[in-house]
Amino acid sequence: MSNSFISADNTWVLWAFLTGWAALSIYLEQKYDWAAKISGAIIALIGAMALSNLKVIPVESPVYDTVWGYVVPLAIPLLLLQCNIKKIWKESGRMLLIFLIGSVGTVAGAIIGFLLLGKHIPHLAEIAGMMTGSYIGGGVNFVAVSSAFSVPGELVSATVVADNLLMALYFLALITIPTINFFRKHFKHPYVDKVESLGKTEDGTSAAAYWKGKEISLKDIAFAVATGFIVVAVSKALSGFLGSIIPTGNFAMSMLNVLLSNQYLIITTVTMLLATFFPDFFGNIRGAQEIGTFLIYLFFVVIGVPASIPLIIQNSPLLLLFCGIVVIVNMAVIFGFGKLLNYSVEEIIIASNANIGGPTTATAMAISKGWTDLVAPAMLVGVFGYGVGTYLGIIVGNLLL
Repeated sequence: MSNSFISADNTWVLWAFLTGWAALSIYLEQKYDWAAKISGAIIALIGAMALSNLKVIPVESPVYDTVWGYVVPLAIPLLLLQCNIKKIWKESGRMLLIFLIGSVGTVAGAIIGFLLLGKHIPHLAEIAGMMTGSYIGGGVNFVAVSSAFSVPGELVSATVVADNLLMALYFLALITIPTINFFRKHFKHPYVDKVESLGKTEDGTSAAAYWKGKEISLKDIAFAVATGFIVVAVSKALSGFLGSIIPTGNFAMSMLNVLLSNQYLIITTVTMLLATFFPDFFGNIRGAQEIGTFLIYLFFVVIGVPASIPLIIQNSPLLLLFCGIVVIVNMAVIFGFGKLLNYSVEEIIIASNANIGGPTTATAMAISKGWTDLVAPAMLVGVFGYGVGTYLGIIVGNLLL
């Protein structure tokens, strides 16, 4: 951290970078066709990755922890205030099936990777369990499963580094897929068509047309921000209370404890209940989606920061290969079965993202691409992955041991 041009404790400068780079990414996406094709999210991610590897910004900082701990939870309710459960139930049920198929692909990829590389990487059985959990629900499961196995700390760190670089490449691939002719020819793509049908503004792209200016009042901003803070505060207290009173004596109760003590699940549930039962109030708060989306762009910047290419080359090439095998098998399974079951390419992409990256990255991608109808399903199936991923990761790790 101390070797970077901007030190890790230079809080104001780092916040200036995060917000400034996120704003520039949004501007480029809305101004230029090439940037719209890449997407502002990927521009934010790649720029941060480049600057961290050039040692301009630190790889770790309390500022990044604040984004994970405060900005991301606050963004979720802002983005879900218009998500009426009655309207999304059918889409969520459909998304859950393809998500579970992707989970099977993750388990298969972990086993294949272990069979190919087990003799070359120490503790790969435990790592396979950790990555199974991570690639069914995201980083929360990685932490949970790694805590369940006695893996040396340096190996856990090396795995995290490999995973961070792979995530950057993976998100780039997912966002690029809808622009590739092969996928446009062989998969339906209604959400892409809907965004593209908006056309362009006189001085911008379809992203600019989607995020065009709207009337918004001080009251809207006040209600949006206050609602976000209140929902997160209540949800964190509720998840902590439920986690303390639900016993973990058997498998079923342990899973219930994992689900109901997860703050993201409670935040999502509380917000969607408000949006469903009080749609006239919460559904009419203008600006919530815009504020939440900007907060998610800060998250995309932070995702790119830890992907240290020199550390990968020095310590983690085989771990990177293993993680790559798991992701490739996941994508092969989910795209194969998605084609057979007539899923759209957008649904497949978001389900795979919910597997590999978790609900926050899946939701962020749906938002950044303008696929608003997939935002709530992405969050729901991703949070479901929190519950099942930890258990499947522990099962796979013990099986391979």
